[in-house]
Amino acid sequence: MLEILYRDEHLVAVNKPSGLLVHRSMIDRHETAFAIQILREQIGRYVYPLHRLDKPTSGVLLFALSKEAAQRMSGLIASRETSKTYLAVVRGYTDAQGRIDYPLKEQLDKMTDKKARTDKPAQEAVTDYVRLATAELPYPVSRYPVARYSLLRLTPHTGRKHQLRRHMKHIMHPIVGDTKHGRGEHNRLFREKFDCRRLLLHAQTLQFIHPYTGESLVIEAQPDETFLRVLELFPMRFEIK
Repeated sequence: MLEILYRDEHLVAVNKPSGLLVHRSMIDRHETAFAIQILREQIGRYVYPLHRLDKPTSGVLLFALSKEAAQRMSGLIASRETSKTYLAVVRGYTDAQGRIDYPLKEQLDKMTDKKARTDKPAQEAVTDYVRLATAELPYPVSRYPVARYSLLRLTPHTGRKHQLRRHMKHIMHPIVGDTKHGRGEHNRLFREKFDCRRLLLHAQTLQFIHPYTGESLVIEAQPDETFLRVLELFPMRFEIK
């Protein structure tokens, strides 16, 4: 059962767990559970995914309940009339805030993108971040006697594949738990000390104007128990919202 965050006659949003694929993929052929399939069986309706979340990323995932609704929402997404925010725990102390304006080459998969062009230019990719808190942990990592981390709110303005993960790697502050773009020594630390085996990236909010009612909607998803346990490492002087 998926946690349903919002539902009306046109749209439904769920809180996707980390580790769950949105739909079937040749990349993970061994997987048998998918968000689309679970939600269809849960509500007894055909659903249309409107955007993607990486398998290890948790948080707000929006579906349409008809082809027409899917077309209307897809238009809003394509014209960048939706806004998303993410929570992320990254290595090191970042600046208080900043913008990452760094074009990204399209990432192709050897299995599913065999016929895709490999000479495409890098695409525009922009991410804003705000540092919410920092934590210093008394564990040596690599050549450093202590381990330092930042809790960030990330706001992507484009939707490139693995954009947030690749952008944080680009500024030398990879997301903890990222086995592809991150740092293995920090991932191991969180596994061993905090039993955290997930990517610490969570799609917290999705904001848009409802394509039928004109209402301004903000759909919010709470992090899971593992992520919340990690958040306790940070001195909180604010609400996570």
